[in-house]
Amino acid sequence: MSIQLPADWWILVVAALLVGGVLAAGFASRLRLPGLLLFLVLGMVIGDDGLRLVSLGDPRIAQIGGTIALLLILYEGGLTTKPRDLRAGALPGSLLATFGVVITAGVVGAGALLLLDVEPMTAFLVGAVVASTDAAAVFAVLRTAPLPRRLAALLEVESGANDPIAIMMTIGLIETWRASPGVADWAGFAVLQLGGGIAIGALVGVAGSWTLMRTNLGPDGAYPVLALGVAGLSYGLAAAAGASGFLAVYVTGLIVGAQVPLHRRGIRTFHQGLSSTAEVGLFLLLGVLVFPSQLPAVIGPGLIVTAVLVLIARPVAVVLCLVWLRYRWQELTLISWAGLRGAVPIVLATFPFVAGYPDGLFIFNMIFFVVLVSAAVQGSSISLVARWLGLRANATSVGSIAENVPIASMNTELIEVRVTDELHIAGRLLKDLTPPQGLITAILRGSRVLIPSPRTRIRSGDLVIIAVPRHSTASKRVTAWARGEQPPPSGQRSVDKQPR
Repeated sequence: MSIQLPADWWILVVAALLVGGVLAAGFASRLRLPGLLLFLVLGMVIGDDGLRLVSLGDPRIAQIGGTIALLLILYEGGLTTKPRDLRAGALPGSLLATFGVVITAGVVGAGALLLLDVEPMTAFLVGAVVASTDAAAVFAVLRTAPLPRRLAALLEVESGANDPIAIMMTIGLIETWRASPGVADWAGFAVLQLGGGIAIGALVGVAGSWTLMRTNLGPDGAYPVLALGVAGLSYGLAAAAGASGFLAVYVTGLIVGAQVPLHRRGIRTFHQGLSSTAEVGLFLLLGVLVFPSQLPAVIGPGLIVTAVLVLIARPVAVVLCLVWLRYRWQELTLISWAGLRGAVPIVLATFPFVAGYPDGLFIFNMIFFVVLVSAAVQGSSISLVARWLGLRANATSVGSIAENVPIASMNTELIEVRVTDELHIAGRLLKDLTPPQGLITAILRGSRVLIPSPRTRIRSGDLVIIAVPRHSTASKRVTAWARGEQPPPSGQRSVDKQPR
């Protein structure tokens, strides 16, 4: 006698795939292979052409799932982008995210038209679909690849902001096939997508930040859930207005990440977990959707499109957009090579398929093959190329240096400082350091908790905990102190007066 619910089998399969995929990704990182590539392959193995554990015959399901996953990935990318890096990468990243996408689409489309036996509409649909870099792939690589922050910031901004242009071109070309929109229709569509996405994303971000900072929700775990709701509102309102929901949710993430220091740690941790799960699920889903037996027919065209994209289109777009900003040739080369393709082009490739375009299946299979090659070749060699070009940076923590930890309703909060070798305070005695407007209360070193004294020396890897009066700029002041960017404010209590 037993009871089985309809969801039991699916829960078991999904859990097994998540566990197996994450463990495989950890193993792949040791071999310097992109983990997302393994998820795609795993999806192909369990799909209709493999073990037939999961069947996905409707591409609309993949399109819906892909949209939700991209929303989570872009929002997390915005949340974790530092304002300093955003300012550094805003101009070049925006140029690549707009003009660069159009140039890439045009060059790839022209190459496909000249080198492949396809219709002009098919050629330029291929160019539009594959024109944008992928936020999931780029963010995943930047977590481990030690690239200079100037270049990493540019790639983050580009990958987070270039999807709307590619979506706009793809939908516009499909509508051109269905009807005959004029120049005014294209211009209005572009303005609404970009302008509306930025405006709605900014408004929702400001309102969401105000709510998160001033609303007492009780348990700390409620704030990440509210932040997730803010992301959904941003995307939904923008989509309802005909604007770009993807751009809106990225802008909202940037604002919430910069303006909500009080609950930043919990919000980021929660959404990093969601984003990682979304990446795994998205690539598994897209792998299940494809039929490996159909890929041999597109190997030739796929290699041609990949060569045009990687060796011609991307470098031309990078040079035309960035050469005026005094980037060195080594930097231009690395930026060109780091233009990874991933889930976004595959999701976009479902648009012609779902719309009933005659070459929709051909486009989907070929784009899937292009992404496989891009992930395998470019994704696995970025660190090697950076080293060859002399642009390999020292690995640093991608998280914030100082994190706010609120203490109930008291007007005090704890600031956690993760000490790394490049920080000013590393290797120094506490008697020589005075934190701004605060008191060092404890130092966590491995599994030990140290009670600080004037002769305690801070080491790389320590977690220094400082109690400070609650203020919106508290973490910024502590960060500047840890970096040695400003002297301690006068009149503050010195650490050497702490009880031993």
